[in-house]
Amino acid sequence: MTEKPRTSGTGEALFGFRRIGAEEHARRVRGVFASVAPRYDLMNDLMSGGLHRLWKALMIDWLDPRAGWTVVDIAGGTGDVAHGILRRVEARVVVCDPSLEMLNVGIDRAVDSGRLSGIRFVGGRAESLPFSSAAVDACTVAFGLRNVTDRAAALAEARRVLKPGGRMLCLEFSRPAAAALRPLYDAYSYRVLPRLGAAVAGDADAYRYLADSIRTFPDQETLADEFRAAGFGAVRYRNLSAGIAALHSAWRT
Repeated sequence: MTEKPRTSGTGEALFGFRRIGAEEHARRVRGVFASVAPRYDLMNDLMSGGLHRLWKALMIDWLDPRAGWTVVDIAGGTGDVAHGILRRVEARVVVCDPSLEMLNVGIDRAVDSGRLSGIRFVGGRAESLPFSSAAVDACTVAFGLRNVTDRAAALAEARRVLKPGGRMLCLEFSRPAAAALRPLYDAYSYRVLPRLGAAVAGDADAYRYLADSIRTFPDQETLADEFRAAGFGAVRYRNLSAGIAALHSAWRT
C-alpha cells in the first residue's frame, strides 16, 4: 500500500512504518545520518554494487546542466551529485542538508579532491530551504526525499526557489516493475542490508530504517501526482534497473 504525504496537518510523520511526532521524526532522521555519515559513501557502493553511481550519472544526463547555472542539491549529503555536475560544466552547486555530520564528510571530500570552487555546503531542511524565491536554475535530490518529515512542504519549497522554467530532478528507490523481483528485493533489504550496516557502519538499525523508508515511499505514479499537486508541470518519470529506482523530472511553470 502506498502512503500519503508524510504529514497531513496532524504534526506526525512516518519513521519506517511507525507514525511519530514531526519533530521527533526530524530528530531521529538526523540521528540516523549522524551515525552512518563516516561510512555512508562506502555503504552506498556496497549496497548497490556501485549502481547508485550509474543512477546518479543518468540523473545528471537527464538534467543536462548548463554552464553558469545555480543548482541546489537537496539532502545532498556528501556531495556525490554536486561533484558529478561540476565534472561536466562550470556551475554553482549548493549542497543543502540538515545533517552537519554528512556535510562535514562532504566538505572533507571536496578538500581532498581539490574541488574548492563551484561547490558550497549549507545546513538546511528540505521543508524550509535557506534560499530566496525564484533564485536557482535547478534542484536535484538523490535518495533524500523519502527521509524528509513533510514531503509536500519539501516539494513546495523546491518549486519556490526555482526560477520560472527551472527544473527539478528526483532520484529515489521505487517499486520494481516486475512482481517476481519484489520478494527478492524484500529479502535483500531486510536480511542483507542490516547485517551489512552492522558490519561496515556499526549500525544495523539505521539500515533497517532505510529499508522501511523505501517500502513506505510512494510508487512512481503516486509521486508524480505529488509533484503535480505541488504546482509542477510536465512531470515525467523513468524507471531504472527495472523500477528498483526511478527518476522523476518536473518543471517550475
